Amino acid sequence: MRWQPYPKYKPSGVEWLGEVPEGWDTWKITHGFRRIGSGTTPRSDNSEYYDGGIPWVTTSELRETVIFDTAAKVTDAALRDYPTLRLHPEGSLLFAMYGATIGRLGVLGIPATVNQACAALIDPIHLETWFTFYWLQMRRPILIVLSAGGGQPNLSQDDLRQIRIPAPSLDEQIAIADFLDRETGKIDTLVAKNRTLIERLKEKRSALISRTVTRGLPPDAARAAGLDPHPKLKPSGVEWLGEVPEGWEVRPIKFLVSTPVTDGPHETPEILDKGIPFVSAEAISGGQINFKRIRGYISEEDHRNFSRKYRPEMGDIYIVKSGATTGRVAMVLTNMEFNIWSPLAAIRCNPNSIERHFLYSYLQSKEFQTAIELSWSFGTQQNIGMGVIQNLVVPVPSLKEQTAIADFLDRETAKIDALVAKVEATIERLKEYRSVLITVAVTGKIDVRGVVAATDRGLS
Repeated sequence: MRWQPYPKYKPSGVEWLGEVPEGWDTWKITHGFRRIGSGTTPRSDNSEYYDGGIPWVTTSELRETVIFDTAAKVTDAALRDYPTLRLHPEGSLLFAMYGATIGRLGVLGIPATVNQACAALIDPIHLETWFTFYWLQMRRPILIVLSAGGGQPNLSQDDLRQIRIPAPSLDEQIAIADFLDRETGKIDTLVAKNRTLIERLKEKRSALISRTVTRGLPPDAARAAGLDPHPKLKPSGVEWLGEVPEGWEVRPIKFLVSTPVTDGPHETPEILDKGIPFVSAEAISGGQINFKRIRGYISEEDHRNFSRKYRPEMGDIYIVKSGATTGRVAMVLTNMEFNIWSPLAAIRCNPNSIERHFLYSYLQSKEFQTAIELSWSFGTQQNIGMGVIQNLVVPVPSLKEQTAIADFLDRETAKIDALVAKVEATIERLKEYRSVLITVAVTGKIDVRGVVAATDRGLS
């Protein structure tokens, strides 16, 4: 639908905003609400203050939605002992003022207290709550820029109070907010459906890999490759692996490598702003090394020293062996110089025993990931030892069949990946459209008066 502009406009006096509809006023947030409040964090070592019945909001709970419950609750004693800890009414607009969450928003669906990083805009006078919500959401990138400083980014309450919002009458603000509720709701539904589709495609991809590396090619693909389309199965002798084709072996990783499985240095080098890329677990994502997420850089000298133990080569396979992403894998697809840290185990395939792309696919399978989960231990975090990795088994067909499986999976997963990329691009376009729609509505570039009746946002 093509939305119409307002009949007449006037200069807003703000360069980036340009003109606004005639009849719109400009309000500071401090004049738009009767009260702007905040809160505090009671002492965590006093059990008298927590596990009560009073909701207590932190910035992590500001997720652009209505808040009906909180992870933490405080007690009447906390309200008594902390005068700045006040119970804010249902309908209050919350705004994150500090740190990585700055500018995030929420609206109270229940009376609640907040911590010191949340500002609460209470009892609207000239600025309707949900119109202000959408305006601040639209301006969040600029607010983040304004908050940047020498330490942790923050906006003070004084900064927040001085934000100026061009706005129509309250009735018209409500109409704009209701319009945006309806239209962004439609977009959010489409985004959710597309995300569900992505999850299904990824599940299909995972199932395809698992089926093929443990049972062989589908019949038609097997015939095309000159292989038995219906091989008999035999017990693998490994509970989590189940049955494998009769002609396959089951061998530990340590018998399939050209050099012993190893890892990066266990010492912590000096991390530099430039030098040799230094890769750790956080850079392993989607089966690849994301060099935009490396730990940092190390000196040539450290690189030479670490390379005595291990030097990356094209085709090496990494397994994350400690931390929250234990079990993730990646293959080296570059000849550039870099080195790795101790959370990564490096596998170099013996080409006479295992085709590296076959092993790479197998290490991503549900069966191997189950083996990792059954084998890891816990200290301060989950981890899996080098000896354990070397002894985890792999179902091994002939090299001819390994190559056929690897080629088949390259083709078929590429098709799925292309579909995923198309759906992700659709999501990005929907999100961009959503952002543009909010911007043109709250700045008066389109006239939505009378378009939609009042929307129930779930508040009582």
